[in-house]
Amino acid sequence: MIRRSIVLILTLSFLATQAFSQDPFFSQSYAAPMTINPALAGVFNGKLRVSSIYRDQGRQALESPFVTFATNLDLRFKASKFGKGYTDYMGVGLMFMSDRVSQYDYTNNGILVSGAFHKSLDVQNTQYLSLGFQGGVRQRNISYNDLYFSDQFDGTTSYGDISAEVLPPNNYAYGDFTWGLNYSMDSRGGTAFLIGFAMHHFLKANNSYYTPIDEQGIWPNNELITRYTAHMSLAIPFGNKVQFLPRAVVSLQGPHLRADAGATFRFILSEYAGTALHLGSWARPVWNEDNNINVHAIVGLVGLEYKNVLFGMSYDISLNPLTAGRQGRSALEISVAYLGDYTTESVVCPKF
Repeated sequence: MIRRSIVLILTLSFLATQAFSQDPFFSQSYAAPMTINPALAGVFNGKLRVSSIYRDQGRQALESPFVTFATNLDLRFKASKFGKGYTDYMGVGLMFMSDRVSQYDYTNNGILVSGAFHKSLDVQNTQYLSLGFQGGVRQRNISYNDLYFSDQFDGTTSYGDISAEVLPPNNYAYGDFTWGLNYSMDSRGGTAFLIGFAMHHFLKANNSYYTPIDEQGIWPNNELITRYTAHMSLAIPFGNKVQFLPRAVVSLQGPHLRADAGATFRFILSEYAGTALHLGSWARPVWNEDNNINVHAIVGLVGLEYKNVLFGMSYDISLNPLTAGRQGRSALEISVAYLGDYTTESVVCPKF
């Protein structure tokens, strides 16, 4: 059987390493806060946060879907206290992230460490300015065992011939670094505000299986394009039982711009049992290198809080005219987070 998808999959795999590719992302971005901004390490109500998120994309269109997974651990502790006010905090975090197409063993893994300092701006500790830094190692590899090329076709039914393709080493690693700023405010009356900015890949590591041969090399240095991310989150109380949570995350990487903008409602079901329900939706407009802006997807979310544990499930409905009918690029996400030593101190904790 002629494997018509092989060339496409191989092309996509290699294009994913080129300079014009975009980073993996999550629809429930605030469930993986250190993928947005390292200054969010330690921005939560408690001393310990453990979270995991899983994204499954393209299952209807591919034999093996694109799977993205991340798990985070971050800690918050007091850094200083002057008199009766101005309590500063430190946040440290560890994140593992993996993006994979299992059929061809194409993987993009990363282990990154984050550190952030949260400076109190007023005696009541209702406003904080945070500076964060993240650094670590990312590694990419692909298996050549299940890849076939046109010169291997024997002219009848199989790909049994030996290929003349010259392939590079199938595994490489590079250092990756990010810095970010964040401002948060909590009025203690239930209204809260958070806004931040981050600069990812600012050292522009080589992002290709091929390495430059010389200064005029056949294979140029494909630098990982810097990604700029801005994010905003609000919490507005509607009485004692409902919160309105509008939010937006905007990322610009080379010619590609992606935004997630919308809102969720948080309904407190039982203060005694510590349960709350989250319902929300948002849109994802994108701007590509052809300067066209369109809404790529609509995302729906349902979440449940039970004491210190937060569960979330979202679904991306693709509006891409090439795939919307087959839902080929729709995606399911599941997240879970645990907050240890939960407190009611005034630190904004964005959810989802």
